[in-house]
Amino acid sequence: MKKLIVQKYGGSSVATVEKINIVAEKVLSYKKKKYGLVVVVSAMGDTTDELIELANRINPSPEKREMDMLLATGEQVSAALLAMCIQSKGSRALSLVGYQVGILTDDFHTTAKIQKIEAQRIQKELKSGKVVIVAGFQGMNKDSDITTLGRGGSDLSAVALAVALDADECQIYTDVEGVYTADPRIVPDARKLEQITFDEMLEMASRGAQVMQTRAVEVAKKFNLPLYVASTFSKKRGTMIMDESQVIEKPVVRGVTLTEKEAKVTLRDVPDEPGIAARIFKSLGENNINVDMIVQNVGHDKATDISFTVEKSEVKKTVKVIKEVASVIDAEDVLADEDVAKISVVGVGMRSQSGIAFNTFQALAEQKINIEMITTSEISISCVVRKTDGKKALLALHKKFDLQKK
Repeated sequence: MKKLIVQKYGGSSVATVEKINIVAEKVLSYKKKKYGLVVVVSAMGDTTDELIELANRINPSPEKREMDMLLATGEQVSAALLAMCIQSKGSRALSLVGYQVGILTDDFHTTAKIQKIEAQRIQKELKSGKVVIVAGFQGMNKDSDITTLGRGGSDLSAVALAVALDADECQIYTDVEGVYTADPRIVPDARKLEQITFDEMLEMASRGAQVMQTRAVEVAKKFNLPLYVASTFSKKRGTMIMDESQVIEKPVVRGVTLTEKEAKVTLRDVPDEPGIAARIFKSLGENNINVDMIVQNVGHDKATDISFTVEKSEVKKTVKVIKEVASVIDAEDVLADEDVAKISVVGVGMRSQSGIAFNTFQALAEQKINIEMITTSEISISCVVRKTDGKKALLALHKKFDLQKK
């Protein structure tokens, strides 16, 4: 065996029979070069969304265990069809679901974390010369229940398997040609990047770029596993995601992102005293609610306001939890605002460059865009604005930092 490659194909890559056939030909082109191949697939097209809608028609608040049972079927269909397609072309292939390849997770249904992978089955099938097709996005907990890894979880399946198998490469194939300076559907002159660091990709993914799942990039960074992101349907060179030390040039700003999938929650008139914030966010953590941006206003009359952002899908759950906390700590009110957008400026070069914040805020001011929340890290600046201003802000920032230029 020349070397082992783990490939992942997203839902848009396996959306139709015709596209599955293209993927099969691509896989076989590597097989002919004597590569060992593990192929991870997502559900076909919009199957996951359709299954969620179907579940909500049956039960508006379905149990998460049953949702995992339902949603895991989408990837199983893709894996079986791709295996059949490869077999029809005269090559040996085998489809397996998460628990069959030994992906063991914790008990958090719909957002499970991988604890370990027992990869003996895959290694056995690879030695026999088969292409192993794995249903992504899923695993099994200690009770043998099916679990899923969160939206975009097939990326995580591929990266985790690549690490467990000590693969030579991990390739992520999608419907775009790589990682861009901004979403090319919104910014026409967005430029494809040849290289990007793990840290930059983590920031961009967590700030709204939909090319890679954040948790998958975290695992790749932890184990220093370079990732290659490219289009299933193009022969053009994609983007390498790698350790910062391997990147020759480090431009100040690498990209700008936009997400409209977060909501702002505000707890009004919180008692301004030690330990209150800890109680609030402890309750959110105990309910497995991930918080992104946090802003606490200056206290007045021994009270303050605390605002934070969460995914829109978690708003109802968040408001319920926070209202329970509010009644205990004697806060006045809980407000939820879903008409917001988050824009971010990202680049490892920002660590050593002054003036980035000024240029960010100036670009928004020139467009008369009001900023509601601000947060910064060593390599990013993020702002919450009105949802109606999101795309305008993205275009303004992309132009401000000349990201259309090489």
